[in-house]
Amino acid sequence: MSRLDETKAFIPLRIAVLAVSDTRSLAEDKSGDLLVARLTAAGHELAARTILTDDRDLIADQLRAWIADKDVDVVISTGGTGLTGRDVTVEAHRDVYEKEIDAFGTVFTMVSFQKIGTSAVQSRATGGVAGGTYLFALPGSSGACKDAWDEILKWQLDYRHRPCNFVEILPRLDEHLRRK
Repeated sequence: MSRLDETKAFIPLRIAVLAVSDTRSLAEDKSGDLLVARLTAAGHELAARTILTDDRDLIADQLRAWIADKDVDVVISTGGTGLTGRDVTVEAHRDVYEKEIDAFGTVFTMVSFQKIGTSAVQSRATGGVAGGTYLFALPGSSGACKDAWDEILKWQLDYRHRPCNFVEILPRLDEHLRRK
């Protein structure tokens, strides 16, 4: 069963937040505000924050810029994970992934199902890794972002979480890039 090992020190991560929307401005980004409040309350640092329209190339370019930035450990995007023609965030994420974290989407669906029943099937939340950076694409609703943070990311982004967590393997994510 999951638990926190309080004998270990908390390791703060630098997290960038990207909102994807054709209709909202940064000032209206409630999901981004929620994530920023939760990640900073947990002890992490907001590394960057921006909003982009639903444009696959723009999103992928921003993800690549943050992957290349050594001051960003994690990127969380909100919005664009649905089924409509303009929902391209998942495709943009997959354009840059080196490895997909398949179980992230599965666990997110399990959490969502408990809250919204079969409507959970309409989300394509995803997670992956590229260039030593974790990337997560969440739906744009603040409820979905709350559930993803509170039920999954808060724990996996805490070094003290047992039996395992994303933080303890962070230094090894890009080891293949260092090989000669």
